Amino acid sequence: MSFLAPLFLLGGLAIALPVIFHLIRRTTKDRTIFSSLMFLLPSPPRLTRRSRLEHILLLALRCLVLCLLAVGFARPFIKKTVSNDQHAGAPKRIVILVDTSASMRRANLWSDARDKVESILRKTSAADQVAISTFDRQVNPLVTFDQWNTAPSGERVSLATQRLKATSPGWSATHLGNALVSAAELLADTDGKTTTGPRQIVLITDFQEGSRLDQLQGYEWPKGIEVSVEPVKAQHVNNAALQLVTDSDDADPKASASVRVRVSNAADSKREQFKVGWAPADARSSVGKPIEVYVPPGQSRIVALPSVEGPGMGLVDRIILQGDDEDFDNTVFVIPPEIARPVVVYLGSDSEKDARQPLYFLQRAFQETRRQAVQVLVRPPATPLTEGEANTAALFVATAPLPEPQAKALHDQVAAGKNVLLVLAPLPGGAGGGFVQGAATLARLLGVDSLAVEEARPSNYAMLAEIDFRHPLFAPFADPRFSDFTKIHFWKYRRLDATTIPNARVVAKFDSGDPAVVDVPVGKGRVIVLTSGWQSDDSQLALSTKFVPLLYSILDLSGAATPPPVQYHVGDVVPLASSPPGRGQGWVLRAPDGSQLNLSPAETNFSQTMTPGIYSVDSQPSKRFVVNLDAAESRTAPLPLEELERLGAPVGRQTQTVAREAARKVQLQTAELEGRQKLWRWFIVATLVALLVETWLAGRTARRLVTPVEATSGNVAV
Repeated sequence: MSFLAPLFLLGGLAIALPVIFHLIRRTTKDRTIFSSLMFLLPSPPRLTRRSRLEHILLLALRCLVLCLLAVGFARPFIKKTVSNDQHAGAPKRIVILVDTSASMRRANLWSDARDKVESILRKTSAADQVAISTFDRQVNPLVTFDQWNTAPSGERVSLATQRLKATSPGWSATHLGNALVSAAELLADTDGKTTTGPRQIVLITDFQEGSRLDQLQGYEWPKGIEVSVEPVKAQHVNNAALQLVTDSDDADPKASASVRVRVSNAADSKREQFKVGWAPADARSSVGKPIEVYVPPGQSRIVALPSVEGPGMGLVDRIILQGDDEDFDNTVFVIPPEIARPVVVYLGSDSEKDARQPLYFLQRAFQETRRQAVQVLVRPPATPLTEGEANTAALFVATAPLPEPQAKALHDQVAAGKNVLLVLAPLPGGAGGGFVQGAATLARLLGVDSLAVEEARPSNYAMLAEIDFRHPLFAPFADPRFSDFTKIHFWKYRRLDATTIPNARVVAKFDSGDPAVVDVPVGKGRVIVLTSGWQSDDSQLALSTKFVPLLYSILDLSGAATPPPVQYHVGDVVPLASSPPGRGQGWVLRAPDGSQLNLSPAETNFSQTMTPGIYSVDSQPSKRFVVNLDAAESRTAPLPLEELERLGAPVGRQTQTVAREAARKVQLQTAELEGRQKLWRWFIVATLVALLVETWLAGRTARRLVTPVEATSGNVAV
């Protein structure tokens, strides 16, 4: 028998009251003065022994009444077994995820993780199915379900343990969301078989703050999967990290004389004083005097170190951090970025110091950055191009009519693959023949017989009203935040009939409908025609924020792209050049440990960046790039478990909530069962019966006591 409100059973303790009342014998406090007895000496009442109980049956009835009332209020019912666990006794299907990211290289974490795996494996039964995978940036299966099932049941644990011992943490970042999704998909994939047992993901990780959970956003978890987190804790909470501050294209080129690094200190760290300095290949000590840095816990500082170049310095290509307990993120590798030096050949007769001429703005638009230094070569229109200039030029810009030989030579360059930016402008001084000569130059460049060009003067000004943002020239402006060209006014332009030019594509038009920018492919190259100049006499283009990006867009379209970056993170894919240095031969790369990697000629990317350090490519000239640790991996503070719950992961804490809900359902079922049985009514009836018997017995006992008293009333002392 069970009780719905068992606390009412405490009311049964009230049976002590009648027992006490039966044991206590007191002289009554009520006294009545009777005149005929006032001269008699009072005789003390007859007392019995205190330990002696009288009227046992009456006492038992009164105790029984109290017990029946207590049991009745406790709502008794006869319990029936209610099974709430549908999977009790069914074999489990478990996926164990073991973190092998760079942060697991800290002192004791990997050994603790292996101990946890072995402990979990020993608790599995022969019917359970287990798969083990390691994860960092990628998920790597260690033991699959098939391998576990085909192995003898007595050798499964040793099989998994041996494979785990052959594994160690790498240098990649932690993509925890990717690992959880892969494990969930693995559990959901049952090959069409029906599974009734619980499905569980056991996550063994340091659960550091830098773990990436992006892939869990919006992920719909399969039903019936539970995530159990088994975190491992580092012995040392002190951890500071060193990261290289990435170079910016807009940075001052003179800043290349120094390298900036960021020193970050963990929020729970107890160290604040560190040293930063250059180090040789062994990275055991710094070269020269290191810089002392004070970084409070939870904060970071930027440190600029002057470059160390000079005779006798040896190979110094890394910066180290000293004074930290964990050294897995205390080294960054540094090589200077490559600088592209594209050449722009300007064909015009204007002065670079005249603020009303195109050259003045063109030279100031191409500013030198840390990764690109554009060189503008100015040549008079009548001066023939040298072979060196023709070969090195990435872009030709012509703002003046060209003599026929030069126009023909430029046409040959375009046909061979070069690009020309031709600005239709009148001759200086407004000579009317300029239009004719400009049209003749354009016709020769395009390889057509003749073209008609005339001056157009809007009543007030013209604007760009129709722009093709799908064209590479205007694609960088496709975002609505940058696509507004209506603030640029064009005072005058040259009207060109683009329909008479074969394969011409009008990229932009004025609000009058006349072409503003025309792209004409010629051979392997192209001619881009601007029907209005950017100088102040023609328009406000040079003074707008669109001018410089538009010129760089034209330069990029000419193939003068900036060199690829030389800074990568572990696991990044590094693009290779379009073709290897030798015909019929593949790529030869040298890893930081000195090993040689041979890639096929068809390889266009290098993805084996698994170790931090400096990689080199055998080419002419030799190419180098560095691979450093992902900065997120240095964020070793614990990640709150609530973050997984916020992203919808069914972590163990939610399972506890489900268990509480199941308990509540069981309680409701018992209440319903008690409501149907209503045993309390029978206890109330029994109580009433006991009271009737007790009343009858008490009355009878009282009558028996009155008779002796009356009989002995004459025994009064006088």
